[in-house]
Amino acid sequence: MSVFELTSIVVCLAAAFGLVSHRFLRLPATIGTMVLSLVLALVLIVTGKMVPSLHEYAVAMFQRIDFHDLVLHCLLAFLLFAGALHLDLDELKRQKAAVFLLSTLGTVASAGIVAALLWVILRAVHLPASAMSCMIFGALISPTDPIAVLEMLRRVGAPAEIQALLGGESLFNDGVGAVLFLTLLATPESRALPSPGSFSSLFLLEAGGGIMLGIALGLLVHWLLRLAGGSYRIEVFLTLALAMGGYALADALHVSAPLEAVMAGLAVNSRSRLYTMSETTRENLDKFWGMLDDMLNVVLFCLLGFGLIVVTLSGRVVVAGLLAIPAILLARAVTVWTLLSPAPPATGLNKTGIVMTWGGLRGALSIALVLALAATPWSGPLLPITYIVVVFSVLVQGLTMVPLLRRLGFEKAS
Repeated sequence: MSVFELTSIVVCLAAAFGLVSHRFLRLPATIGTMVLSLVLALVLIVTGKMVPSLHEYAVAMFQRIDFHDLVLHCLLAFLLFAGALHLDLDELKRQKAAVFLLSTLGTVASAGIVAALLWVILRAVHLPASAMSCMIFGALISPTDPIAVLEMLRRVGAPAEIQALLGGESLFNDGVGAVLFLTLLATPESRALPSPGSFSSLFLLEAGGGIMLGIALGLLVHWLLRLAGGSYRIEVFLTLALAMGGYALADALHVSAPLEAVMAGLAVNSRSRLYTMSETTRENLDKFWGMLDDMLNVVLFCLLGFGLIVVTLSGRVVVAGLLAIPAILLARAVTVWTLLSPAPPATGLNKTGIVMTWGGLRGALSIALVLALAATPWSGPLLPITYIVVVFSVLVQGLTMVPLLRRLGFEKAS
């Protein structure tokens, strides 16, 4: 099967699932698509017991996709750029201190707390545990991925303050979490934790390099947009070139490509949109990136659900995964309440803390990162545990966000 044929199958399934989700399930397209792809994966697993060749064919087809490479070196370029492009900059500026603390200190602190709790859980259920494997799990599971939640926050009219906090934090902590994860993998000692000095230097090099590159390329494209002479087709095309070319260049230079994409998107959002683009260009830019963002998310969540077919589950692993869920929520709550306490949000710390804790979904980035461990000594049970956490996060936390927001009185907020 060619790459085009395989891509066509995935896109057709995602389109069909998106239609069923919208027309019959009445769910957000991303969550509904994931539910239907999980059902398809379960059907294939059950059917595969009677027709083994069918299950083997489905597994071989999914493994050809290389989910890790697709997410980390392709889809994130578009999704992070589009997310940064659509952020409310005025609200983000007001929340910049909280967003910075949550996406940096919050991500690192959460990774450490999760690592300690996972070590206890793995020992309790008699699964292999090491300090490095637990730290790696903490790094890959700590970044939040509130793509589906942001859709519901807008739908029920949640305060712009919460949208800026969740959206801004998720964009930056995706990059911070990926750098933290890759820094741990890059340590020369195969099983020992890195020294603070080597860890800090690698972390700052990758994160700082990605941020500086994104700002530089964003300013370059801002200058090029002024030369476009008001042609909205050329201007939108230039933003696409920035999203793809900048991400590829960051990958080639071994700096944080996710952080580069976020900073490039913010540069276009803050400078080019306000001072260079015409109203026609802004309208077409929003339509193009909004539609691309929606379509890629549906495809991504379709693949995320279908990935169940390659996950091997056992009794002890399932127990560990279920115990990891409250451990991760506890780590999230501790970091959110601790970092927001010095400057409580206008909507109130208690309400905002609850929404930020429950709305901090884990998603495709965590699965993509854990798949990078396949050939390392730390893989073990981390893939199935991560998958259990992500499925719970998207389906249970995602589907209960609307009732939670209504319960807290955010439904009628402006």
